[in-house]
Amino acid sequence: MTDTPINSLAERLSARFGDTLKISVVRNEVTAEVAAADLLAVATALRDEAPFRFGVPIDVCGVDYMSYGQTEWDTETVSGTGFSRGVEGEAMGRFKWSDRPRPDTLPNRFASIVHLLSLENNQRVRLRVFCEDDTLPVVPSLTGIYPGVNWFERESFDLYGIVYEGHPDLRRILTDYGFVGHPFRKDFPLIGNVEVRYDPEQKRVVYEPVSIEPRVLVPRVIRDDADLLQAKAEAADNWRNN
Repeated sequence: MTDTPINSLAERLSARFGDTLKISVVRNEVTAEVAAADLLAVATALRDEAPFRFGVPIDVCGVDYMSYGQTEWDTETVSGTGFSRGVEGEAMGRFKWSDRPRPDTLPNRFASIVHLLSLENNQRVRLRVFCEDDTLPVVPSLTGIYPGVNWFERESFDLYGIVYEGHPDLRRILTDYGFVGHPFRKDFPLIGNVEVRYDPEQKRVVYEPVSIEPRVLVPRVIRDDADLLQAKAEAADNWRNN
């Protein structure tokens, strides 16, 4: 492993935390996967210990890994007509729960992602914490260590339904009062559950079931961008030439 700032951080994390963290470096970004039970201790050490000093929380967000890595677009046997002619299978929000897609490479469905910045060392690290229970996803709140994540955790709770245990005021922050469900979950319909209109006869706003059909607009795939592949090829050529 070369002595670069990124790799040096990965080495320091591995030396300090051992098997407590699962370290990976992808595209020069360090990700440390940590169990929920160890999150508070690890976050405290990352904030306070001199080799790290990650004192600035940049973001906390949720992730739903249902159907991760799967695609429903067919590019070989489709016809040349129709709006969603390349689509096979069912998109997010259009499958039966019993037939829901399940990723084979990840341990659980939900995860909470924490991005931390060290101003002293000019480095960043990403913590990923999988929720042990897919039915009721729970992870510890970091508000006791980083008070600034209060609203971030509320947003993750609102959109993904991840419960941050120990949060001082965990309630919705983006959706309306009485909103049912969590709109960023992969099983939430892309078109929503209800639509709103003003009824002139009743002289009030009424809620009705959605009347439009869902359509798939964007392929959902995992790929390496062409510019990154080109950069790798050029770097390899430069190494051989030198």
